[in-house]
Amino acid sequence: MSLSETNWLRPALALVLVVTLLRWALLALNRTDLFVDEAQYWLWGQHFAFGYYSKPPLIAWVIRAVTSLAGSDAPFWVRMPGAMFHGVTALILGALAARGGRAMALWTVAAYLTLPMVAFGSLIISTDTIMAPFFAAALLFHARLIERGRAVDALLAGAMVGIACLAKYAGIYFLVGVALAAVLRRDLRIRPAHAALMLLAWAAVISPNVIWNLTHGLSTLSHTADNIGWVKEDSAGPGLNPASMAEFIVSQFGVMGPVLFGALIAALWRVRPNARLAAFALPALVVVSVQALLDKAYANWAVSAYFAGTVLAMTVLASRPRLRLAGVLINTLVAVGLPLLTVFPEARLGGERPFLFRYLGRADLSHQIIALAQQSGNLPVVSTDRDVLADLFYTGRASGLAFYAPRPQGKPQSHYEQSYPLPPALAGQILVVTGRTLPCLGTAMPLKADGGAFARRNLAAYVTDTPCAGQL
Repeated sequence: MSLSETNWLRPALALVLVVTLLRWALLALNRTDLFVDEAQYWLWGQHFAFGYYSKPPLIAWVIRAVTSLAGSDAPFWVRMPGAMFHGVTALILGALAARGGRAMALWTVAAYLTLPMVAFGSLIISTDTIMAPFFAAALLFHARLIERGRAVDALLAGAMVGIACLAKYAGIYFLVGVALAAVLRRDLRIRPAHAALMLLAWAAVISPNVIWNLTHGLSTLSHTADNIGWVKEDSAGPGLNPASMAEFIVSQFGVMGPVLFGALIAALWRVRPNARLAAFALPALVVVSVQALLDKAYANWAVSAYFAGTVLAMTVLASRPRLRLAGVLINTLVAVGLPLLTVFPEARLGGERPFLFRYLGRADLSHQIIALAQQSGNLPVVSTDRDVLADLFYTGRASGLAFYAPRPQGKPQSHYEQSYPLPPALAGQILVVTGRTLPCLGTAMPLKADGGAFARRNLAAYVTDTPCAGQL
């Protein structure tokens, strides 16, 4: 390995440390509530398992480890791993890019740190973030396998992608990329024995989650499939929605940044010469674009494309230094602006509601509900709203109250219906929080939810007898 491939690490590490410390400083000033998914991941972490209702287990393990070490469940500690995981990912991608020299490595680190998706992923805790360093490490070990042909690199690549899949099943795109690279170019084919070792290591790492799914009604896998709306049993089947596909593709300019995503598209247009990296960026983009065409897709569903995609974009922009600088500067503005918004979350930016309304008002509503339950004699709380339950379990963790979802009618529709349904033996009065109206509920106690996540839910609280909950 040449000097140019190794002397990038010290400045890159300094950049990562500075950016991560700044992100933690702004995270300490963050005034938003945990989002419904973040609160749910925290709750999962209170009970160790090899799988959970809708996601593999790694994010819950990470949150539990960090909050236990910190001795605090405050939002800062729940979210703290985000910036750290992305910093590590940047360094791994720098090592992958260093084959193109010192400048390529440093620009890749800077580009990844400033991606809009990374800036946002450093403000919250998500499965994409937890997957990131392991997916990137799998890319690095695959590159070394191609170069050196060593069995240990095959095993390490397989183990890393296995851990990535324990964070999010989108890690499987890496294995698709290995196969696609072999199809596109002969020099990117790995020996059958090495492919077998890679798959063996992947299977060994992911097997506890597979076993958990098999013993829990394929819960996580079933929920993942449910996200693909047109495969559901009650679906009319796939349709064609070009507007949805166009919306998804346009959203990717925001996820990666306009200049970098444009460079990535240019590279993917000539996929064969760029196959070493393009093979790992293309599958997620194609699959999710097709999903968007047939039904709908969220902007973050193709995040796995942008680990190899960032290196590839920097490769394309290496011959266009001004455009490269412009792309990173544009993304830097977003990377600075997003955390500042969380410090002033009531900012409306011209809209009727605060720009970050989805992250506001959750804890406040929970405090209102908890106060009503305690004033009424520490009543158990039952809610039909998953968002309400998620924050009640988190905000009310020291309240001494019991929180429940209604008993499921058939297949549980949430983690709360699966793990916290109203016990059949429970008798007496309960506090019901719902937006529904039923004669048995009695007099409504309005809940104040102005301007936040629940502003349009029309939620109210009711003191009623337990049998009424069976009608929810």
